[in-house]
Amino acid sequence: MALAAARARVLRALSRSLPPGRVPLAARRRCSDAEGPAALPPGGYGVWQERAARDPAGFWAEVARWALRWDSPFHTACQAGPATGAARWFLGGRLNVSVNCLDRHVEKSPNRVALIWERDEPGTAVHVTYRELLDMTCRLANTLKKYGIQKGDRVAIYMSVSPLSVAAMLACARIGAVHTVVFAGFSAESLAGRIMDSGCKAVITYNQGVRGGRITELKTTVDEAVKNCPSIKHVFVAQRTDNKVQMHDHDIPLEKEMAKAASVCPPEIMDSEDMLFMLYTSGSTGKPKGIVHTQAGYLLYAALTHKYVFDYQQGDVFGCVADIGWITGHSYVVYGPLCNGATSVLFESTPVYPDPGRYWEVVQRLKINQFYGAPTAIRLLLNYGEEWVKKYDRSSLKTLGSVGEPINNEAWQWFYHVVGEGRCTLVDTWWQTETGGICIAPRPSEEKAEIVPAMAMRPFFGIVPMLMDKNGKVIEGNDVSGALCIAQPWPGMARTIYGDQQRFVDAYFKAYPGYYFTGDGAYRTKKGYYQITGRMDDVINISGHRLGTAEIEDAMADHPEVPETAVIGYPHKIKGEGAFAFIVLKDQAAHIDRVKEELKTIVASKIAKYAVPDHILVVKRLPKTRSGKIMRRLLRKVVTEQSSNMGDVTTLDDPSVVKEILDAYRKYKEKSSL
Repeated sequence: MALAAARARVLRALSRSLPPGRVPLAARRRCSDAEGPAALPPGGYGVWQERAARDPAGFWAEVARWALRWDSPFHTACQAGPATGAARWFLGGRLNVSVNCLDRHVEKSPNRVALIWERDEPGTAVHVTYRELLDMTCRLANTLKKYGIQKGDRVAIYMSVSPLSVAAMLACARIGAVHTVVFAGFSAESLAGRIMDSGCKAVITYNQGVRGGRITELKTTVDEAVKNCPSIKHVFVAQRTDNKVQMHDHDIPLEKEMAKAASVCPPEIMDSEDMLFMLYTSGSTGKPKGIVHTQAGYLLYAALTHKYVFDYQQGDVFGCVADIGWITGHSYVVYGPLCNGATSVLFESTPVYPDPGRYWEVVQRLKINQFYGAPTAIRLLLNYGEEWVKKYDRSSLKTLGSVGEPINNEAWQWFYHVVGEGRCTLVDTWWQTETGGICIAPRPSEEKAEIVPAMAMRPFFGIVPMLMDKNGKVIEGNDVSGALCIAQPWPGMARTIYGDQQRFVDAYFKAYPGYYFTGDGAYRTKKGYYQITGRMDDVINISGHRLGTAEIEDAMADHPEVPETAVIGYPHKIKGEGAFAFIVLKDQAAHIDRVKEELKTIVASKIAKYAVPDHILVVKRLPKTRSGKIMRRLLRKVVTEQSSNMGDVTTLDDPSVVKEILDAYRKYKEKSSL
């Protein structure tokens, strides 16, 4: 009944815009001619959204037949999973992901540019065609096979962003091996933990990495990690710099071996539900969990969302500045764009190297059409002023996108008006490692449909959002808030946590049986749009009022002297919970007391007096992971006097920030009534 109601809500929202009669999904094309998703038909958004909600299996079956190249057709589009697990897609179908990303494009347009590698060194972009990327992939695949890597084996990739790291992912896919990319900034301990959990047989790495003008010792880190990993038989070492590193008996010089390898590698034909990759993400328990994605469903969903959320057109240059160590890099640097035959930018550097104009200089030089990045970077660049943006020509830009966390209003406005000059579509995208691709975003939509600033808004095709109350009941109507769940399966969703199906069930299906629980809270507006309000564990209950900490942060971020904030809940003797805010000031010499009072006034006026933080602590910086996410868990430990048990801090960009914040908190505590 609840699913029917959710579908009905989607259909009602579309009813005003649906054209009369049924429009075909798209012009039929033979599978062998497919180069990725086709253009939407007239009135297509409403038609596709209605069809995907009403008949998901039929919708995805039809799309999959013409969007992917199949070696053997599937006989069952979707086999629903139990109430406590994921569905299985395209059963009986067989294909190879690398063929879909490379071979079929080489057949038609071998000299089309697949990758533009924006190296750390400014102005040294390297263009790689689809023919060259296929050659690189096959040589690497044959090298892996020579050293015993077979279908089903796990391979760790610990590399900075480069064409070779993309080829490593595709080489694994070509021979049926399973890759697990580990961000090339993680410690040896973190890398070893992921290798051991997944049982990797080999590691592919560089001698060194280069980022922000600094050299990082990747091979040294791998050496330290594999000391404790008996499953590792070989370490393949490529050269990013000319510096020599110590080589051991199990180390293989990758480029030398690739030069000797054949340039043709027959693809391993895989079942749709065979594992493609696993990617480790943080868990609430502190132990990273290996999220498993499979072949056909993941690839289809990544390609479809890339095409329609960003309105990618053939010939565009797509610039996603994420690292391949994160799901954004997997879906929107590698698999989605390459499946669509796109030109994808690989960004190796940082937003502020050699200066805060780096992103926009790259946009000008490479003529980037779609730019996809993190709100953290936008907020950082906002502090440097408009001159670094306006110095460069950004007329090539058509679509801007934000990813990783909800974007606050000030950053959205700056991104839209300053970077995009008020003429680019700006999509605030919501999704997760577990969803495989974008689930809620302002586009696709009907032509010229409104976009509300700093809001994800519309579910993608086949995504049926539900809001649930604390008793597990569906919340109907609009202008309501609740736990964000998804009511029916979609092809891109994760299948399990590697080696721990029970943890997968407990994390995503136990809280609301029959629904995928995202862990996030959301608000459905009066118009039926979706606003992400933050993690449910970042929701605090103040005197009976439930409030997302992201909501308070967004309000405080409107203060011109406060570029960054993080709010957590802490135990309060009277109110149950109170809000504790950590803030970073643009000018450390600012009148702190005045700023604090102004912040309290802003929160009271934007939300309510009960939402005003009881405590506001000024810190030099916030604890962030290397991907830019704030580790609020550590802030909560500080405030609740659990600093002796901080847990794993290896994912922090700079672990010394913990001592900084602890010292600031202790001084604050001595002066206040804490």
